[in-house]
Amino acid sequence: MPKLKTHRGAAKRFKITGSGKIARRKAYANHILTKKNSKRKRNLRKATLVDDANVRHVARLLPYR
Repeated sequence: MPKLKTHRGAAKRFKITGSGKIARRKAYANHILTKKNSKRKRNLRKATLVDDANVRHVARLLPYR
């Protein structure tokens, strides 16, 4: 079986944690920030885990994680 290629777009967006879970950045943190309050913007800076429903799809894009 041939080697699989890593999806480069996914590799830049997702990181694998030490325990093997997939971390991601939060959306809605790039523009139109004036109407968002400080607490909301502060929470958008933190990374979070990929939801269980999407882990299989993302993991397929990162075969050698």
